Amino acid sequence: MRVELIQPAANVLFDVPDEMHEEIIALIDAVAQDAETRAPDLAAAFGEWSWLVYTVHGDVIEVLDVGCAR
Repeated sequence: MRVELIQPAANVLFDVPDEMHEEIIALIDAVAQDAETRAPDLAAAFGEWSWLVYTVHGDVIEVLDVGCAR
């Protein structure tokens, strides 16, 4: 799977604290590895302190938004 972040999501990703950055990257990796539960439309994944909103287009995961609660 290829992962693409839209620019606003990429901007947020690089502005969050390091531990939140790592958690968001782990969420992206988990979504990319989970072939069975990919939603064809808008979907979200949640970590302990962070989240991401994404959609899947064929073999591309498009990350639309990311954030953290810290």
